[in-house]
Amino acid sequence: MTTVPRTFTAAVLVSGSGSTALNLIECEQRGEIPVHIALVVAHRYDIPAVTRCTGSNRHVVVLPGQPSPAASDQLDELLHAHGIELILLGGYLRPLRVKSWEGRALNVHPALLPAFGGQGMYGRRVHEAVIASGACESGCTVHLVDDRYDHGETLIQRRVEVLPNDDAESLSKRVIAEERIAYPQAIRLWAARQH
Repeated sequence: MTTVPRTFTAAVLVSGSGSTALNLIECEQRGEIPVHIALVVAHRYDIPAVTRCTGSNRHVVVLPGQPSPAASDQLDELLHAHGIELILLGGYLRPLRVKSWEGRALNVHPALLPAFGGQGMYGRRVHEAVIASGACESGCTVHLVDDRYDHGETLIQRRVEVLPNDDAESLSKRVIAEERIAYPQAIRLWAARQH
């Protein structure tokens, strides 16, 4: 008897361009990850992710306002109302009440953690710090989310060389290409552990 692989209901939380969310939606559509992305959540209306993800025929919800216990309550209620089993952070710059989602939230970070992680280290800042440090390699890390920034258990890392003429933009492009591969790999690994 063959067991049909389980599909998990997921939400992607975004704060920027939405490229991570769109990549994961495309992976879902191609049957490459065992999730259904039922919800995309943003914290501002004026970010490209809102328009881009709405155009992908996904339910997009914006929860504006400053981080607060009430905002965390609102996010938790929204996620539970949609039956979310897995949270996928895609550059989300708001705190997540991890206690509610322990072991069920993943994040992608644009560096080889534990290096170049922590509060305030995101996007271009990370790539600038890597180049300024003289590091010869960078990459991306997909990890479980815990109650410390960029700290939870690493699931996947992928590496890129830092080239002598790199700037933050050129390094970012190569790291993003690896993120597009690493995040689906990590989701499959996470899902395999749930059986």
